[in-house]
Amino acid sequence: MNDLIRHEQQINQQLARYGVKFGIYKNGEFQERLFPFDAIPRVITAQEWSSLERGLIQRVNALNLFLRDVYGDKRIIADGVVPEDFVYRSPGYLPQCEGILPVKGVYSHISGIDLVKGKDGVWYILEDNLRIPSGASYPLIARALCRRCSPDTFRHNDVLDNRDYGQLLRRTMDSVNTGGINVVFTPGRYNAAYFEHSYLAEQAGAVLAEAGDLYVRDSVLYFRSTKGDQRVGALYRRVSDEYMDPLAFVPESLIGIPNLMAAYRAGNVAVMNAFGNGVADDKGIYYFVPKMIRYYLKEEPVLCNAPTYLPFYEEDRKYVLEHMDTLVIKDVAEAGGYGVVFGNKLTSQQLADLRETILAQPRRFIAQEVIDFQDLPIVEGETQVERKADLRAFVLSGGEETRVWSSGLTRFSRNPDSFIVNSSQGGRLQGHMDTVTLSKQNRLFWLGRYAERVYTTTQYMMKQYDRLIDGKTVDYQTFCAKMGIPCDYKDGDDFCRRYFFDTLSPCSIQSSVEAMLGNGMVLRETITSATLAYLQMAHSAMDLASRSDSPGVELQWVLDDIMAFRGSFDDSVEVEAARNITKVGALVERISLMLRLGWQAERLELELQKLLNRLYKTDLPPEKDALEVIARRTVQGEQVDSVTLLHSVEGLFRV
Repeated sequence: MNDLIRHEQQINQQLARYGVKFGIYKNGEFQERLFPFDAIPRVITAQEWSSLERGLIQRVNALNLFLRDVYGDKRIIADGVVPEDFVYRSPGYLPQCEGILPVKGVYSHISGIDLVKGKDGVWYILEDNLRIPSGASYPLIARALCRRCSPDTFRHNDVLDNRDYGQLLRRTMDSVNTGGINVVFTPGRYNAAYFEHSYLAEQAGAVLAEAGDLYVRDSVLYFRSTKGDQRVGALYRRVSDEYMDPLAFVPESLIGIPNLMAAYRAGNVAVMNAFGNGVADDKGIYYFVPKMIRYYLKEEPVLCNAPTYLPFYEEDRKYVLEHMDTLVIKDVAEAGGYGVVFGNKLTSQQLADLRETILAQPRRFIAQEVIDFQDLPIVEGETQVERKADLRAFVLSGGEETRVWSSGLTRFSRNPDSFIVNSSQGGRLQGHMDTVTLSKQNRLFWLGRYAERVYTTTQYMMKQYDRLIDGKTVDYQTFCAKMGIPCDYKDGDDFCRRYFFDTLSPCSIQSSVEAMLGNGMVLRETITSATLAYLQMAHSAMDLASRSDSPGVELQWVLDDIMAFRGSFDDSVEVEAARNITKVGALVERISLMLRLGWQAERLELELQKLLNRLYKTDLPPEKDALEVIARRTVQGEQVDSVTLLHSVEGLFRV
């Protein structure tokens, strides 16, 4: 495996190229970070994995039976196995789900089970995540890039292939699909896991949609597209329960689908994961999962819980209060590594305060023995050090079977003293559908415009930069007047620098690069990750150019990357409507710049004809008056002054 470690920098460069990021909100601002990858692999033997697989399938099957029971007959409560207090007072319990049986009786279709391996060699379950577990996309794409950077590692070692997650996800969606298309439902571009949403949609051959793309009519969920509305059969949602339907849950939600609950209740759409799953991954319910396995499956648990105490029970409460300084205390209402305190880190006063809170609200907490789990080696700088690490395993449950993905996400803490590793703290499949949403239509159009704007204005400005090198003046005042932008530059040098790189100016090429990449990221499942990578590379080259004292080299890379983007776009994008809309956007921008700057004027007639030919292949509704002016000039050969023609081209679409 040493060859893989040697290629760590190259692998992380590839991850940056493909825009593998996660987002966090810090001080009220959204920040995206590249997902850090450590090349030292976690090795799990085949025998050990087989045992984990059996235990994970057993656990998820029991949890699915528990959810079906809790929202149905409630036998486990009637038989005294789980106190009703732990069900009905759980913040994850949704009374709106009472009596609803999801398609084929599956509640948790994608389960993320967090485990650690103790120094005693025993695997312990730390947590069950049955609502919207994230993280599968990162090891999925990392493995593909590792194989590319270090093929010998996989040629000479018997490593299970994990590249089938997209197929497993699609198979799971198909198994519960009620008739219609598969949709991955995202809250949007500024969600922390947006990369994952778009990448998994691409890998599973599903449509990526936001709230405005979906609606319910007559208890059936539909997807809006330019080809007409399509029924949705399976909805893999990446939005929390409470925001999914403003008519059933939080009425202020702007990212939900009104009346979705009605379609779900009628059995007309499979929602993955089902509503109300939070009652089963409540930290208080965790204590009872081994009992669920015995109750529903008549089996002994294969995998162990961490030794856990419930202050709700008098005997456990007494033990917790007497041993608080050696236990880890968890607030059951918190998630993502929050609400976890280690007793040995608290002052006497903090322990006293926590004691009073536990006495007042015993249902709110669980306590666990601190597991001395194994340290794994990681690369830090030029050396290897050991850090605490967990493993998130992904279990997929469809209508016929439950399967464990032959991979997982190993997360480690960079803090040598920390036991908390949650990241919240700090080949393409065939089958893409010929569907383009109305909101996506606008994104595609502007992707074409911004890519063309960056390419053409960079070419133009590099010629102006050459004039400065030759000691000639740059008539930036006339340029600004033609472009219709503020002329607040001190001189030619200031103009060339700021028009390229001023991040605060919406008129700069840098801002156009940001907008180009932003639209591309939203369109990942349409344009493919391979094509998006060229936009990411152009963005990186622009960033390097902004920090260089000789930016011409990096700016040439910007042009080369956009040319590569165009080629990949033509070759990889299967949806013809998407190709045509993006090319229309590019042609509108190109003609606009030609008319404004007199740039390559000899090509104007040809570009106008290409615009009309491409326009007729799309569903974009043009403004009739503007189209008539362009047609008079192009088809009928009439003379139209450049100002009128410019206004017609730029006003051709209301997008």
